[in-house]
Amino acid sequence: MDMLASLLHITPAVLWMVLKVVIVFGGVMSLAAIFTWVERRGSAMIQDRIGPNRAALFGKIRIIGLAQILADGIKMFFKEDLVPTDSNRNLFWLAPFLAFVPALLGFAVIPFGKSFSSGGATYHLSVLDPGNGMGMLYPLAIGGMAVYGVLVAAWSSNNKWSILGGMRASAAMVSYEIGMSLAVVSIFMTTGGYDPSEIISSQGGTFLGVLPNWNIFHQPLGFIVFFTCMFAETNRLPFDFAEGESEIVAGFNTEFGSMKFSLMALAEYSHMMTASALIATLYFGGWQVPFVQNPPVLLSVACFVLKLLFFAWVFVWIRWTLPRFRYDQLMALGWKRMLPLAMVNLVFHAWRMSQGH
Repeated sequence: MDMLASLLHITPAVLWMVLKVVIVFGGVMSLAAIFTWVERRGSAMIQDRIGPNRAALFGKIRIIGLAQILADGIKMFFKEDLVPTDSNRNLFWLAPFLAFVPALLGFAVIPFGKSFSSGGATYHLSVLDPGNGMGMLYPLAIGGMAVYGVLVAAWSSNNKWSILGGMRASAAMVSYEIGMSLAVVSIFMTTGGYDPSEIISSQGGTFLGVLPNWNIFHQPLGFIVFFTCMFAETNRLPFDFAEGESEIVAGFNTEFGSMKFSLMALAEYSHMMTASALIATLYFGGWQVPFVQNPPVLLSVACFVLKLLFFAWVFVWIRWTLPRFRYDQLMALGWKRMLPLAMVNLVFHAWRMSQGH
């Protein structure tokens, strides 16, 4: 690290930060692109279809349809970029970035591996180092900003279906963020802090001598609430009312095409990656390797990535398994089920702590 930094005439700290930004954000964007293929291939497997298999490199190399990602990117790049006549052009151009940037930034505080020391310096495997004062409050706050991208896209389009989709999205965000936040607060309370490294460290060891000491076993009710709310936060089925193709054409992104639509689609999958990382960190030990006390750095990174990919696949799996709820069912589930359950979970763990458990 020091040798490479000296060759580039920068400090090791700056070099390490640049590497982390490239690895994390580049990795999230790459996984988001790959999961557009996984979504198609996974739905084909579930529905007993072939899936994408025509696009090929140089007309010959099909690699189980992976070339479809490149074909989609080229198609979107060269498609005509239409802007509605009565739209707010400035906000119409800004909306895809307002949707995409928060999806990436939410990953910044999540440790994707165990910290290590080299040359007397400690290197943390997260874009923002522990002790920055924000902890896991940061992804919750930045995730709440994602709704602005949807609302700006809807309003700037000057399309009634887009407005309806944007209003649905904002209502769903408000309804489910409260229950989700209460579920996370109970973890902060039992952990004794909201630093992600502390939350991961508290999940080391075993539970009852036979299970990993993950929060899923300590707070199963909180996990159910948080997991359900993540689907509403990411606008994924069965909560994709912001799009609702069978009801409102395509919702908030009805008027978007070309690279604007591509960026908004990539934002959804980036949100899915961040949500999967949050689930793995809060409830499944993050980079902790089950029954391994002090795992090597590379093994810890591999373990975290495997957990992330598993939950990302669960998002795909559920999308092609459950039908979309009615809108009144969405509201009723958020306010009459998820919120009371989150409050019960919080009060129960507060009581356990008061009893010294």
